[in-house]
Amino acid sequence: MKYLMLLWVALGLWSCNNKVEESIPPNILWIYVEDISPDLGCYGNELAVTPRLDQLALEGVLFTNAISPAPVCSPLRSALITGLMHTTIGVHNHHSSRTQASAIYLPDTISTLPELFKEAGYFTFNSGKDDYNFWYQREDLYSGDYTEHALYGKSGRPIDWKARTDPDQPFFGQIQLRGGKHVFREFSDKITNSVPRDGIEMPPYYPGDSIFVEEWARYLETHQVTDQEVGEILDRLQQDGVLENTVVFFFADHGMRGLRHKQFLYDGGLRVPLIMADFRKAGSATGLKNDHLVNLLDISATTLALAGIPLPNYLAGKDLLAEDYQPHEYIISARDRCDFTIDRIRSVRSTQYKYIRNFLTDRPLMQPNYRDEWESTKYYRKLHEEGQLSDLQAYIFGDRVPEELYDLVNDPHETINLIDSPQVKAELVTYRQVLETWIEQTDDQGQYAENEEGLKYMLGIWGEQAVNPEYDQIRESYPSLSGSLNDKRFGEPQLIEIK
Repeated sequence: MKYLMLLWVALGLWSCNNKVEESIPPNILWIYVEDISPDLGCYGNELAVTPRLDQLALEGVLFTNAISPAPVCSPLRSALITGLMHTTIGVHNHHSSRTQASAIYLPDTISTLPELFKEAGYFTFNSGKDDYNFWYQREDLYSGDYTEHALYGKSGRPIDWKARTDPDQPFFGQIQLRGGKHVFREFSDKITNSVPRDGIEMPPYYPGDSIFVEEWARYLETHQVTDQEVGEILDRLQQDGVLENTVVFFFADHGMRGLRHKQFLYDGGLRVPLIMADFRKAGSATGLKNDHLVNLLDISATTLALAGIPLPNYLAGKDLLAEDYQPHEYIISARDRCDFTIDRIRSVRSTQYKYIRNFLTDRPLMQPNYRDEWESTKYYRKLHEEGQLSDLQAYIFGDRVPEELYDLVNDPHETINLIDSPQVKAELVTYRQVLETWIEQTDDQGQYAENEEGLKYMLGIWGEQAVNPEYDQIRESYPSLSGSLNDKRFGEPQLIEIK
């Protein structure tokens, strides 16, 4: 406790230092990584070789309990760019607003962060992925000409601070890195330290077969690629003379892509790395760690506050550097439709417990999903069918239970469901009430059915793989639509009209 108090005091002092009025507005850069959990060297993973990220952590603050409000990219990205929970503004279903007919519009009272920064005189950019689930015009958010670039997915421009016509104009930018998605590419030329396969200890809920060990090793090796990419970004900032006035946020959108991680509300899908380094205050926050619960939506509020932009009253996150900052007691996360797989799961997390409610108990926990085509998934299912898995390893393929409750301190892998334990009866009542109150107060949009146009788009892409009963009426009404769009990989930015 004494250690935590000293740590919080140190962060508070750093916060106060950052409140010193600057004559020049700071540059703010988000280094936004896909599909990684906090399995980096600076987080204590001895198999991960990440020297530049370790150094970045030493130059700023490393947050050990950063939690994503969504376990998949587009809902999280939609939430972070608005500062609002995705379920509050109806952008909770993965890959929404991909057709004009299914478009979701933000209320006029809500502005995205880039729009607020542009109004404040900043140059704004996003090099890579947008993936927002609402309808928008890219040129409204980002500086420059985007009229020739389509709405969906990627900006189509490898743009950064060098695109400014005025080199003194402050910038708010995002650089997207593939992170864990590098496993789909050949990257052996970038690996300086091969991860020893015999040194990998698999989580208890995964089989220890070589195919899974190899997959895990390659995942850890991708961190070396990410580390090099981060180093190159920091070097460019330094060479261009802008690093000393830049605040860098390094974070992931959600956890790694494993079957029990991405798209699920276990910590493997929600707990992510987060490092914040203010290079204006070099040396004032050396190697600080913050163990409090942090919501990724806090990044939105903190980013605005760093630039001196008044915080909209609708923000769901908190300014981490505010003098009156109070840590979160609970963080709510939500999973809804992911691609063609329709689901609704909610979680309430504290530092001690994780409560999960599965609303759609008519379907298995591991429904048909896009990962069914992976060789590791096929092998996992084969082991299950042959009865070669332990009860814990087979759990993911079993029936869905309405509620789950885990003691994260004593059971960090979330393997023992305490829902029927009399010892935590009082906690269960509390967490149920927290969730029910949140659903009512925020008007959680996941409690309502998705519009027909959104489901038509998914059915048009995935065809027979879209097996949820919600598609039955769509399939009956549009018999020629199923699988006709052939756009599973969402590889190129495009806008598709469904007739």
